[in-house]
Amino acid sequence: MLTKADNDLLCRTDAGTPMGEFFRRFWLPALIPSELPHADCDPIRFRILGEDLIAFRDTNGKPGFIQNNCPHRGASLFFGRNEEAGLRCVYHGWKFDVDGNCVDMPNEPAESDFKHKVKAQTYPAVDYAGLTWIYMGPPQKQPPLPEYQWCARPDRDQTTISKWMQDSNYAQALEGNIDSSHVGFLHKTFSHPTFRSGGRLENTQQVTATRETDFGFVYGARRNAPEGDFYWRVTTYALPTFTQIASQSRAGNGIFVIPRDDETHWWFTVRPPALPDEPQRRDPGFAGILDGSAIADPATLGLIPGTWRRVRNKDNDYMIDRQMQRTYNYTGLPGNRAQDQAVTESMGAIFDRSTEHLGAADTAIIVMRRLLMRMAGRLQDGNEPEIVNHPEWFHTQPMDLTSEEGDFQRLWDQHERAFKASVAAQR
Repeated sequence: MLTKADNDLLCRTDAGTPMGEFFRRFWLPALIPSELPHADCDPIRFRILGEDLIAFRDTNGKPGFIQNNCPHRGASLFFGRNEEAGLRCVYHGWKFDVDGNCVDMPNEPAESDFKHKVKAQTYPAVDYAGLTWIYMGPPQKQPPLPEYQWCARPDRDQTTISKWMQDSNYAQALEGNIDSSHVGFLHKTFSHPTFRSGGRLENTQQVTATRETDFGFVYGARRNAPEGDFYWRVTTYALPTFTQIASQSRAGNGIFVIPRDDETHWWFTVRPPALPDEPQRRDPGFAGILDGSAIADPATLGLIPGTWRRVRNKDNDYMIDRQMQRTYNYTGLPGNRAQDQAVTESMGAIFDRSTEHLGAADTAIIVMRRLLMRMAGRLQDGNEPEIVNHPEWFHTQPMDLTSEEGDFQRLWDQHERAFKASVAAQR
């Protein structure tokens, strides 16, 4: 469990908070291409890390994030006119470019140099690897763009990105992404052979191990496999919140959870094209659990028109189907994302972790919390996160395999050496 002070440290990300300042040292995913589809398109409202911003794409196609309120008299720049490489406030005509410079002040005398003394708060933005990214930290510390695995691929712009908003603190969703033990409950279907034979699928994840790395940490869950081997599912966690969950894909698939504010967060799923030579790996012991594609239901991932909220949400109990819960799967909800969202949002906007009781299966969650809190504390002491200046450290790959190797440290060393060698050979 955490103390109230530690829970606040982990969860609060507004400007000036230790965790908020830590997040601001990274390039963060913000928008998908359809939100700013072309030059001089309509500006949009956007909220991240507790700040209300206006996003726009100027005449030259360059994206920008600018403060919501015009520096003149505070009118929202959402109503601004996007024209001739700048956003013009409709209240008095003051116009600002993507760097925050006031380029026109028509209600001031022509000879005045007042416009050169006024600057709007803006943040660097860049289109990269299928996303529009934002950097909100000190300008003098702006790092290079991160080279997550899919970002380094030549076909990175063909990546499919899904985005939605969830109604809870980011940490609750992040904890779910590094928690292998919930799979046998939350994502279980009754067609699984272990369940049909009277076994307890929930007990199959028996051994867990973690290891801190230069990019964050890795988390391995091991269980027994036939002929004395072991089945391993190893998840990678790259700072600040990118998780690659062991699956059939080696292409760079992953999940970001980015704080919108303390009580909501953005969820991004990244799905690059499959690798040409990618083998179809599948764990026979898990066949039938992950039912994300088992039911063709457009409401599973659909958004309420005009919003980033999903059709299935807390206001309608995620459209839970109790008959499905009795006959098909454990939850009565179709798909992993609806299942994960329901339980993490059910904890409340910010869960009070001083009331929880953690066990051995929660090892990765404990490591994640300690890592983030330690990094935020170090930043407060003047120690910048080293990873941001090493874009190649973000380049990671999870694994799921059956092996005779039962020691996690040796297994990860073997995997990491082979992966780094393959990356070096491709460059």
